[in-house]
Amino acid sequence: MSGNVLMKAIWPEPNLAFVSSAKIPNEYTKAWYFLVQGDRLAIHLDADEQWRPVNESEMGFFAKAELERHFLGFHGDVACFGVEVGDMPDVEFSGLRSLFGQMDNLMIDLAGRALQVSDWYRNHQYCGKCGARTEMHDNDRAMVCGTCRIFSYPRLSPSIIVLVHRGPEVLLARNHRFAEGMYSTLAGFVEPGESIEQTLVREVKEEVGINVNNLEYLGSQPWPFPNSLMLGFHAEYESGEIVLQEEEIADAGWFACNNLPNIPGKSAIARWLIDDYLEKIGIDG
Repeated sequence: MSGNVLMKAIWPEPNLAFVSSAKIPNEYTKAWYFLVQGDRLAIHLDADEQWRPVNESEMGFFAKAELERHFLGFHGDVACFGVEVGDMPDVEFSGLRSLFGQMDNLMIDLAGRALQVSDWYRNHQYCGKCGARTEMHDNDRAMVCGTCRIFSYPRLSPSIIVLVHRGPEVLLARNHRFAEGMYSTLAGFVEPGESIEQTLVREVKEEVGINVNNLEYLGSQPWPFPNSLMLGFHAEYESGEIVLQEEEIADAGWFACNNLPNIPGKSAIARWLIDDYLEKIGIDG
C-alpha cells in the first residue's frame, strides 16, 4: 500500500442532540418508543406516510405485548426506548432496511440502536464461560454473570466499505444477496490483528483481484444488521484486472460516473461515498 491515509468528514452531520445512556431516568415528560420484534421494527406511519416511533400517549395500546424495555438515551428532552414485543396480530413489522425510504437519518440511527440493543440482550441471557444466567447491570449497558463476574457489552463488528475509483470510472459490484440489477461499493470485516487500512487493501484484493492506494477516510455509519460499524473510504486504483471472488461476488465492473447502474439509496454510506466522488469530479449525484 502506498500513499498516506487522508481524512475528512462526510455528510450528513452526526446527531449531536442524542445522549446515550443505559440507566432509565426517574422522570421524563416526552418519550419515543421503538417497537422491536426479533430483527424487525413495527411499522408506524404519520399522515405523510413517513415512519415515526410510538409516542407516550400511544404506548398504552401496545403495553400488553411488551416483553422488555431498554432505555437508549435522550434526544434533546425526549427519552428514547427500544421495546421488545411479543405477538401483535394487528401490527405489521418490517426489516429496517426496507423502511429506509420512509425514515430520515435520525430515525434510522435511533431505530437501528433499538434493534441492536434488543438483539444483544436476547443473545446474552447466559454466561458464555460457565452457562449461568446473567443479569442486566444497574448502570452500564452490560449483562453480568453473578458467578464469573464476566461483563458482556454490546458487540460491534468493525468493517470497511470502499469506493474504488479510476479517474472518471468507479468500481461497483453485486453481492449474491443483492436484488437483481443492484450494484454497490466493496465491503468487508476487519480480521484479528489487522489495521483498518490493511483490511481495505486485503478485501479489495480478495473480492475483485485489484490493488489500490491513496486511501482516503471519509466517515462512518452504524449498520445494525445486526451489529456492524461501517468505516467509509475512497481508494485509487493502482493495478490489476478484475477477478471475482465467485462465492461472494456475482459481478463487478468499472462504470462511467455519468452512467451508473442501480445503486443504494441516499440513507446508506455506500451512496454517500459514491455521491461524494461524483461531486469531486463535477457530476451531480
